[in-house]
Amino acid sequence: MTKAAEENQTSPTQEAPGSAAVTTPPPGAPVSTFPGDAGPPRPGKRLPRVESLTGLRWWAAFFVFCHHMTQLAPLPVWNFLKYGTSGVTFFFVLSGFVLTWSAQPGTKISTFYRRRFARIFPLYFLTLVAAVFVFYRFEPPAGMSWIKPVSMTVLVMSAFLVQGWSNNPTILYGGNPAGWTLSVEAFFYAYFPFVWRATQRLKTVGGLILCVSVLVLGGAYRLALFHYKADVPVLPQPVLHSVAFLFGIGLAISLRSGWKPRIPVWFAFLVTGGGLYLLWYSGLHPTQIPGAVTMGLCQKEVLTFLYGFLILAVAARDTRGGRSVLRSKPMVALGQWSYAFYLVHATILYAIKEYHGIAGPIGWSNLTWYAGVLVISIFASALLYKLVEHPLERKLRGPR
Repeated sequence: MTKAAEENQTSPTQEAPGSAAVTTPPPGAPVSTFPGDAGPPRPGKRLPRVESLTGLRWWAAFFVFCHHMTQLAPLPVWNFLKYGTSGVTFFFVLSGFVLTWSAQPGTKISTFYRRRFARIFPLYFLTLVAAVFVFYRFEPPAGMSWIKPVSMTVLVMSAFLVQGWSNNPTILYGGNPAGWTLSVEAFFYAYFPFVWRATQRLKTVGGLILCVSVLVLGGAYRLALFHYKADVPVLPQPVLHSVAFLFGIGLAISLRSGWKPRIPVWFAFLVTGGGLYLLWYSGLHPTQIPGAVTMGLCQKEVLTFLYGFLILAVAARDTRGGRSVLRSKPMVALGQWSYAFYLVHATILYAIKEYHGIAGPIGWSNLTWYAGVLVISIFASALLYKLVEHPLERKLRGPR
């Protein structure tokens, strides 16, 4: 899950985590080769804050949680909840959007990398250690497929965030099973300064062209892979998910350039929800929906568009100063805790499953389990944010 989503969400008296200081560099300071060197906004001028995206991020994390809970307490809608995995696509689009939106002049590339490390790694490593005790044994018990034999190779790859480059599920989901997305994010962070440098002169139209281009390229690759399996190589996850990240960058470029589309947020939620339902229904009844097979093959690109549309509508409303429940203190707090929530909820869930087993047959009565595990996970994530994530980030990210 992305930690870029809090880049521009702090109070006016604080520096936005992961972005440059908002003051103009002193006279004579070397010119940065990183975000904000040219184009709007003027150097030193902060863009409007888009705090609603922090609240929105919580709901994406909750969607992922609902999917994982089907492994412990399945609901009658469990088949639809499998789309909770698409929450990570939301995170990737959001990451590209917020890194671009919050970029400021004067930040060296080395400083950006250090701040990204401080942002994601300390908590990731701690939760990785905790996950080892839940997901690994030297002699895994029978009937518990989620518990794997200890493999130092897999754990070391997970510790260095390179597990995402393998399509072997044992490696890809090794360590903390949620950690593969951080491996993908690390790749995004590695090339973001260079993408920004190459695109910083783009305006609204250029940003939208970038969005369309990556969707077309991503969809074309998926179709080619399906039709020419023997000739088209299977790309690793960080490359595949770059479509979502670059799409988010394109949206932010367009919005930074002054484009403020008046998309009602309720309509954006309706389109996103309707799109998810269409993907689910067409997957169950492919003969009833025209283009269902193509839509299924290009599902990640469809989801990228849907979530990007929602992010655009919410961010544009914030730039206009519109009212938003997503900016309320409880929602912003949940959004701030959502990174920890994302990293620990599956560990908590499977620890409970090991000692209790499946909650029971499929039924709405399992909602009580959802409530209980949700409360425990939120409590744990709040503690991790306040005692580990936030203090260590401030200490490691260095001076402003």
